[in-house]
Amino acid sequence: MSSSLVSRRDVVVGATAALTPAAARTAPAPVPQVAMLGDSITAGWGLPQHDALPWRLQAELAALGVLVRIMPAGVIGETTAGGLARVDQAVPAGVELCIVALGGNDFLQAADPAAIKVNLEQIVWRLRTRDITVVLAGVRVPPMLRSEYGHAFNGAFAAAANRHEVIFLPDLLEGVTLNPELNQSDGVHPNAAGVSLIARRLAPLVAQGLNSRQAWLA
Repeated sequence: MSSSLVSRRDVVVGATAALTPAAARTAPAPVPQVAMLGDSITAGWGLPQHDALPWRLQAELAALGVLVRIMPAGVIGETTAGGLARVDQAVPAGVELCIVALGGNDFLQAADPAAIKVNLEQIVWRLRTRDITVVLAGVRVPPMLRSEYGHAFNGAFAAAANRHEVIFLPDLLEGVTLNPELNQSDGVHPNAAGVSLIARRLAPLVAQGLNSRQAWLA
């Protein structure tokens, strides 16, 4: 009976030790959550899930030693106005950083650049008021299509980024737009190779945002 009591006591002591504050401090930190508010490109149109941008970006960040959970929030056909309308619901509580990647459909619809700028500023403002770090990924009009409208369109993204001092990627599709080797048959949506290029360019900016956030909170 004595040996039985000792055995039970050892079990209780061992279990209690596992719950001490010291043990709790050695537990792994929670993985940061990163949302991608965007359109068909961030939704992975025409691609298997493992080749879509959220998953490729998560893999690129892991290669940099940055473990995150990417939360897709892309909707096919989305515009900056649509992103503004749903940003509060699309980016859930607990997200630390949000990549805002909108604008391609605004260009296809010839949306007013002034309205695009206001929409982007409102999206960023809403995220910032929730203490969410923002990476703004713009879209640029191809050089052969440049016009007064094109310059105003391109400027809308830079103006929104400068006003709120967010991390800014001027052209999410740089090097991919109109490149047949990096796009699907529609000539608009990136293929797996194109997505990989986008993810490699975007990953360091996301890592920068998360690192600066951790430094600020320390």
